Parts: sequence; structure tokens; C-alpha cells
Amino acid sequence: MKILVALPLNERQKEKLEQNFRHQEFVYCLPEELTKETISDVEVILGNVPQELLAYAGKLKWLQLNNAGTEGYCDGALPEEVLLTNATGAYGLAISEHMIGMLFELQKKLNLYAANQRAHIWKEEGNVRLIEGSRVLVIGLGDIGTAFARKMKGLGCRTVGIKRREARKPEGVDDLFTLERLEQQLPKADIVALCLPGYEGTYHMLNEERIAMLKENAVVLNVGRGMTVDTEALTKALREGRIAGACLDVTDPEPLPSEHPLWDMDNVILTPHVSGRFSLPETLEKILNICIENLECYLVKRPLRNVIDRKTGYRM
Repeated sequence: MKILVALPLNERQKEKLEQNFRHQEFVYCLPEELTKETISDVEVILGNVPQELLAYAGKLKWLQLNNAGTEGYCDGALPEEVLLTNATGAYGLAISEHMIGMLFELQKKLNLYAANQRAHIWKEEGNVRLIEGSRVLVIGLGDIGTAFARKMKGLGCRTVGIKRREARKPEGVDDLFTLERLEQQLPKADIVALCLPGYEGTYHMLNEERIAMLKENAVVLNVGRGMTVDTEALTKALREGRIAGACLDVTDPEPLPSEHPLWDMDNVILTPHVSGRFSLPETLEKILNICIENLECYLVKRPLRNVIDRKTGYRM
């Protein structure tokens, strides 16, 4: 069996991957180096590959993504008979810590003090805001949202989760509701965190009408996909002081145009979609472990972890 690995593995990681699969053929090729010929005869792909090349993967039976999000791979890029799995479980650690870092930077005005430091200005920037005791609304309780809720609970916050459908309440979540209760919960929240994939059903989940429901002290965090927030409505609310701030690792459009007003707002923390990916080395190690576990299952025909429902883009 030929297995294409499109992950940036080092030699130790390649050895870890291959050690239990000595009779399989592994080919390592980063996505930007892939060709039609390279992909034409592989049975398994581990890692994201350009969607336009999948049309040439005639022998493909299983694609293991290194993303948690699956957009672009569910709408015809793959034949229905090809198994699709994602890397849910790999990103909670990295992204939840990034969210907390952005939140503290904003609430304690560390962005302003960093600018003052570079300008050699010794100046007090006024009152800061408390995080302990905040009511935190987490929209999207996958691995990332759950990890963030658990950490915020540890900081003394009241955590409220929103899921698509009813489920058991995870550790670190005080209250759990379905999407039907979202508008009831938005006006109560001090911190609103969106940890959602980008699909038709999540487009502008936080739209102009819902942004208008937020309190003046509310902070919006978005680490899922930029299209889940109405950027212009959010910008207007921030400019007019109708909400306190925003921490954005994703935007719509992305990259954010250099002339966009969000860049120059003191109450906005921006990072260029780096909270996940491979910024934290442990993330790649977690993705590798998922690949190994699923490859073992695939070879003995056991159910795989993180199988995706093509109709929803979520795990089954």
C-alpha cells in the first residue's frame, strides 16, 4: 500500500510513523511540492493536499486531514466512497492558550504598554478589566472550545457552552445549551468565544443583529473561521464603543486588507491565523499520533477516529 505523507515531519517523526508499518510504502511530499504524478497511485494521504489535485488521485481510499476544519473537502472534491477524517483533538491545547493570551493582552492593555515600550514612553494607560468572575459564552464545543472553557473555568469564570445538538455537558462547562438558546445567552455574556468551522450553517453566526445584543463590556474572540462573524458589523460596534473589544486570529476577508480599520483599533488584538497550524510543536505531534492510530485501524478494518459526515462537515 502506498501512503502519501504531506506533513512536515522530521526524521524522528518519520521513524515513529513507519516503525509499526514496515511493509507499507511511505512517500513524503509537502503540499506545495505535490504533482499529479505523485498523487496518482496513492491509497492513503496523511495531511492536507491541494483540493484541485484530488481529481488525479484515482486510487485514493482514505484522506486524513491535518485540520480540524474540513471545508473544501466535503463539497465534491472527493468521491463519496473515499473515507475522510480530520484532526479533531490536536488543536485544543495550542489554540485555547492562544485565546487566553489574547484575552489577557486586551483586558490588561498589554498591547498599549508594548507600544509604549517600543516608543520609550513611561505612561499609565488607565483602568484595566477583570477576567475572574466573567461569564464566558463558548460557541462551538469541540476540542478547542472545550479546552478554552475548561481553562476559563480554572480562572474563576462562569462558563456557558453552545452546541448544535444536545449532548452531555463536558468538564469545565457550567451550563450547556443548543443553538436555539444562543440569542438568550448573548446579552448575558462578558466574553463571547467562537470556535466554529466555516460552513453555510455557521456563516455570520455573529451577525449585526446578534452583535447588537451584546453588553458594552463584552469581548468577542474568534479563532474558528473569519466568516462566522460579520466583520463590518463588528468593526462598527467596536468603533462606536458598543462593545469593549475583540481578539481575532481569523478575519473575513483573510488576510485582512492593510487599510482595514481593525488594524488601528486599540481595543482589538489581531493575529494572522496562527493559533493552530504547527506554531506549537506539540500540535504536529498530536496530529502524528492521530495518523498512527487511524492507520492502525485502517489496516485491520476497524472504525477510524474522526470520520467526517460530508453533509455537515462535522464528525459523525
